[in-house]
Amino acid sequence: MANNTADHPPGNSVAEVDHEGDFGCTMMQLRELMELRSGEAVSKIAECYGDVQAICRRLKTSPIEGLSGNPADLEKRHAAFGKNFIPPKKPKTFLQLVWEALQDVTLIILEVAAIISLGLSFYHPQGEGNDTSGGVEDEGEAQAGWIEGAAILFSVIIVVLVTAFNDWSKEKQFRGLQSRIEQEQKFTVIRKGQVIQIPVSEIVVGDIAQIKYGDLLPADGILIQGNDLKIDESSLTGESDHVRKSLEKDPMLLSGTHVMEGSGRMVVSAVGLNSQTGIIFTLLGAGGEDEEKKSRVSPTHSLAHFLSLSFTLLLTPSSKTQDGIALEIQPLKSEEGAESEEKEEKEEKEKRKVNVTKKEKSVLQSKLTRLAVQIGKAGLIMSSMTVIILILYFVIETFGVQGREWTAECTPIYIQYFVKFLIIGVTVLVVAVPEGLPLAVTISLAYSVKKMMKDNNLVRHLDACETMGNATAICSDKTGTLTMNRMTVVQAYMGDTHYKSIPEPEAINSETLELLVNSISINSAYTTKILPSEKEGGLPRHVGNKTECALLGLVLDLKRDYQPIRDEVPEENLYKVYTFNSSRKSMSTVLKNTNGPGFRMYSKGASEIVLRKCSHIIDASGQSRVFKAKDRDEMVRKVIEPMACDGLRTICIAMRDFTTEPDWDNEADILNDLTCICVVGIEDPVRHEVPEAISKCQRAGITVRMVTGDNINTARAIATKCGILQPGEDFLCLEGKDFNQQIRNDKGEVEQERLDKVWPKLRVLARSSPTDKHTLVKGIIDSTVGETRQVVAVTGDGTNDGPALKKADVGFAMGIAGTDVAKEASDIILTDDNFTSIVKAVMWGRNVYDSISKFLQFQLTVNVVAVIVAFTGACITQDSPLKAVQMLWVNLIMDTLASLALATEPPTEALLLRRPYGRDKPLISRTMMKNILGHAVYQLVITFTLLFAGEKFFNIDSGRNAPLHSPPSEHYTIIFNVFVMMQLFNEINARKIHGERNVFEGIYRNPIFCSVVLGTFALQIIIVQFGGKPFSCTALTIDQWLWCIFIGVGELLWGQFISAIPTHRLKFLKEAGHGIPKGDISQEVLTEGADEIDLAEMELRRGQILWFRGLNRIQTQMDVVYTFQTGQTAVPGALRRQPSVVSQHNDAKTVSSPTHVGISSSSLALCVI
Repeated sequence: MANNTADHPPGNSVAEVDHEGDFGCTMMQLRELMELRSGEAVSKIAECYGDVQAICRRLKTSPIEGLSGNPADLEKRHAAFGKNFIPPKKPKTFLQLVWEALQDVTLIILEVAAIISLGLSFYHPQGEGNDTSGGVEDEGEAQAGWIEGAAILFSVIIVVLVTAFNDWSKEKQFRGLQSRIEQEQKFTVIRKGQVIQIPVSEIVVGDIAQIKYGDLLPADGILIQGNDLKIDESSLTGESDHVRKSLEKDPMLLSGTHVMEGSGRMVVSAVGLNSQTGIIFTLLGAGGEDEEKKSRVSPTHSLAHFLSLSFTLLLTPSSKTQDGIALEIQPLKSEEGAESEEKEEKEEKEKRKVNVTKKEKSVLQSKLTRLAVQIGKAGLIMSSMTVIILILYFVIETFGVQGREWTAECTPIYIQYFVKFLIIGVTVLVVAVPEGLPLAVTISLAYSVKKMMKDNNLVRHLDACETMGNATAICSDKTGTLTMNRMTVVQAYMGDTHYKSIPEPEAINSETLELLVNSISINSAYTTKILPSEKEGGLPRHVGNKTECALLGLVLDLKRDYQPIRDEVPEENLYKVYTFNSSRKSMSTVLKNTNGPGFRMYSKGASEIVLRKCSHIIDASGQSRVFKAKDRDEMVRKVIEPMACDGLRTICIAMRDFTTEPDWDNEADILNDLTCICVVGIEDPVRHEVPEAISKCQRAGITVRMVTGDNINTARAIATKCGILQPGEDFLCLEGKDFNQQIRNDKGEVEQERLDKVWPKLRVLARSSPTDKHTLVKGIIDSTVGETRQVVAVTGDGTNDGPALKKADVGFAMGIAGTDVAKEASDIILTDDNFTSIVKAVMWGRNVYDSISKFLQFQLTVNVVAVIVAFTGACITQDSPLKAVQMLWVNLIMDTLASLALATEPPTEALLLRRPYGRDKPLISRTMMKNILGHAVYQLVITFTLLFAGEKFFNIDSGRNAPLHSPPSEHYTIIFNVFVMMQLFNEINARKIHGERNVFEGIYRNPIFCSVVLGTFALQIIIVQFGGKPFSCTALTIDQWLWCIFIGVGELLWGQFISAIPTHRLKFLKEAGHGIPKGDISQEVLTEGADEIDLAEMELRRGQILWFRGLNRIQTQMDVVYTFQTGQTAVPGALRRQPSVVSQHNDAKTVSSPTHVGISSSSLALCVI
C-alpha cells in the first residue's frame, strides 16, 4: 500500500503537548538514525523508538497539528538541535584583498623600480659626478629627485586600493545575491494545524513538513505519510535511480534530495550542519581551513595561475558551474567529500573523460580573453623595444659618441637612467594592457544584474546575463508564461449536453452532480485551495495547482463547497494516490468504501488520454452507458476539438468502482475501464503584453517556439493569439509522437540530419514530454544548419525540465510556478513567470555586450595613442612625453572611471531593432575599428605637433631633452593636458558604436556618465594646477586651458567627419576579437578533464606554450604545490577548473576581481626572467 500513514492517537494536539523538560532524544541520536538507510532504518526505529509516531511524541510534536509556533519553544529547539543554516565561508578582509592586489607582477616591477629610484635619489656621490648626467641641475632640483619615485609608489597604492575596493564590493554583491536567493526559498510546514510557508532557515527539528513533487528537501526527516513518493537521491549517493519511500521499507528523507513523484508529510529530524548535506559541508569547510593555512605558507602563485585568474574567473565572475550559492539551491555531489585524495582525483578524471557532452564557455568571455591575449603580446613587444632602444641609444650616445668612461662615481647616475628607462618601458606595458577590461565587465554585469532584479529577472549565473543578448531562439512554456495562469472552467460536457457556459446546478442530474463534486474535491492535492481575496472587491486567490483551482472554482460555481467533503475524507484516509506526472498525464485517488467491500477510484487528466481509457459514460439520467470507440471519435470531433480551437484546455473527469482489491502496482489495468463523468474546457487567457513582446523578439531576430503539454489544437489557438504563428506562413505544429517519428531512425535513435529538417520550421510542439523538450534544445544547439551556432534560451517549471534547462545556453525557471529542482537547474529565475521579462533579459544582455564594446572602443584608442606616443617619444627624445605618473593617471584612474561611465549605460528599445550578434561576430566591428584608428590619427597628429612645434605655437620654452631631475615644463604639461582633454571628449564619442551621428542622445538618462566626465575634468584641473613635481605638471594660464579644451572639443567634430565616411569603402579595415572557430577545438580537449569546453582556454594555451616554455623548475614546483593545495588537475599553463561546486563558488567570490593588470603579469614574466 503506497499511501501509508503513521497512526496517531486522538487528541494529540499542540495544546496538550508539554514543552517543559528535555526532548526524548538527543541531536546525536537523531543524527545517527539519519545515517541509516531502508531496512536498517526501519528496524532501528522499531527497536529504539517503536514507530515514527513515538519519535513525534519524543520531539513533542503532533503529526496532524504540527508545532505550536511558540517563540520560546522554537528557541529551545534551536538550542537543542541547531538552526537550519549553514554558515558561509568567511569573506576575505579588506587587507587580504589589498595583499592580493599587490601580487600583480606589473605593480611589483613598478614598486621595485620606484624604490630603486627613490633610494638612488638620496645617494649623492662625492665630487662632480653629477656633470656626467648630460645636463646641469641645481641642488634643489637634485634634492627633488625623490618625488617621482614617491609619486609612482603613491599611484600604485591608489591602484591597489581601488582594485581591493572593487573586489570587496563584488564580494558584497555576491553575498547579497546569496541572501536574496535564500529569502526566496520557502517551504510548506504545518503549525497550529495551519498549512503555512516559512523561510527554509526557520525550519526546526520537530516541524511537520509537507512535501510534494518538485521540492528540494531543505532538512532531513522521517516519513509520516506518503502518496506514491519517489525521491532522487543522486545528489548524495550518485545513484540515478529514483528511490521509492514508504513507512514499511524506507522512511528516511535526506536534505538536498529531490522529490520526483508523489507527496507526503515528514517530521524534521536534523537541520543545518547536522543534516546529511550539512555534514558534507562541514568536511569541506575543514578542508578549506587547511587550504588557507597552506596558502599562507606559500602565497606565491605561478604565473600561469595568475593569468588564469585575471582573465577567466574575473572576466566572468560566475560561470554555470560556479554557483553553490545556498545549500538549499545547490546540493553537493557525492564525490566531493574527500576531493584532496589522489585516488579520488584519478577516478573523477576518468569519469569526466567519459562525459563528452560539454558546454562552451560564455561567448563574451571567449572573445575578450582572446583579444586580451593579443593585446598583451603586442604590448610586451612594444615595451621591450622601448626599453632596448632607450638603453642602446643612451649607451651609444654616452660611451660611443661622447666617449665617456664608466666610473664608480657615475654608477648611481647611470643606474638612475636605466631605472628611468625601465619605468618608461613598464609604463608602456601598463598602458598597452587593457586592465580596465575585467573591471568594465564586472561593473557592467553587476549593474545589469542589479537592474534586472527590478525587471523580475533574478540572475543566478552572471554570464547568463550577456549570453541572453546573443539568444537566437527561445523555447517557451505556454501555461503561466504566455498565459496568465489564472484558469477558469468556461465550458462543460456532461449528461450528453455541451454547455457553452457554466450551467445552473438544477440543470444537472443530482447524482451526477454529487459524483462530480466528490471527484473534484477528493482527487486533487489538499494543498490546493481557493481563498478569499486579500483586497476588497478583488478576485479570489488561487493557491496550489492552477488547473485544480479551476476545477474547485467549478464546484463553487455549482453552489457547492469542497471543504466539508475534504474534512469528511481527510488525506490520511486516502487508500492510494497515483499523483500526476509527465508520463501519466493524469491523477487518480482510491478510496476504500465505508459502507461495504470494494474501492472507488476518481481520475482526471488530459481528455484524449483519459477518454481512451473510458468504456462507459454517464448519460442525462445519471446512469452509466457503454462508450464505444465511434462514440469517442464523435465526442472528440463535436466537443473536444471545438473547445481546443477556442484555446481551451480540456480535462476529462472519470471514475471506476472495484469490487475486490486489485494489484495496485499494475497501473495499465487499474487506469482502464473508466466511466466518464464529464469533460470541462478550461480557459487560461493570453497575457495582454505577450503578443507585443513576441513581435519585438521576432523583429530582433529571435525565433520563439512554444513547447507545451497541451493538445495541439489548444496550443495552435494560443500560438496564433500570441503571434508565434502568423496566418499564411509555412510553419510546423507537431505533437510529441509525430516529432519523434520524424527525428528518430528505425532503432529509435535521434539523428541530427533528420532533426535539422524539422526544427527550422517548427513553431509549436504540443503534447510534448520533458525528454522531447531536451531533444529539441540539444538538437538546435548542436545543429550546423545556418551561418552561426544557435544560442537557445529555455523556460521550464517542472522537475523534469531540469535537463533542458541545464542544456540550454540560458535556462529560465518560473519563480512562482517553478519547482525547486527547476530553479536549481536554471540560470535566471523569472520572479513574475512572465514572457515579457525574458524580452527585458534579452535587452539587458545586448546592453552588456554593447557596453563592453563601447568601453573597448574608448580604451583601445587611449592605448594605441599612449603606446605610440610613449614609444616614439622615447626613441626620438629619449624621454616619454607622458611621464610614468601621468600615464598611470590616464590609464588606471581614467580607465576605472571610464569603465564605470560606459558600463552603466541603460538599455533602450533600439537594441531590439537589430539581429543577434551571434557567436562568431567580433567584439570590434569594422565600424569600431574605423572609429579607433580615426580618433587615434587625430590624437597622434595633435600630440606630435605639440611635441615638436608646441613651444613655437604657445611661445614657451621647449621641454624636450631636459636633464634627469629638471622641473616640470609648461610644454609637456600642455601635451599631457591636451591628451586628457581629447580622451574626455572621445569618451562621449565612444557612447555610440554603430556609426550613429548623435553621440549626445540619451546622455542625461545616465547620471553616472555625466558625473564621471565632470569629475574627471575637475580632477584634471586639480592635477595640472596643483599637481606640481609629483605629476610633472606646472600651472597653466586661462588661455592655455581654453586652447586645450578647444583641441579636445575638436574630437567631437572629428567624430562627425569619421562617421560620415562609409565603412564599406575602407576595405583595409579588419575586425578583431573573434571567438575561436569550432573547427579549431582539438579532439584532445574534448576528452580532457574539464566540465566545459572553454574556447578562451584554447587561445591562452596556444600563447602559453610559447610564453612559458622557458619557465624554470621552481615555477613547475609552484604549479604542483598549487595543484596539491586545491585538489585540481594540473595542466601546466592552462586554466584550472575546480571540481567542487562549493570551492568553485568560493573562488568566484573571493578571488580578486578586476585584477589591476591581468595579462601583464605573464607578459612581463619574460622581460624579468
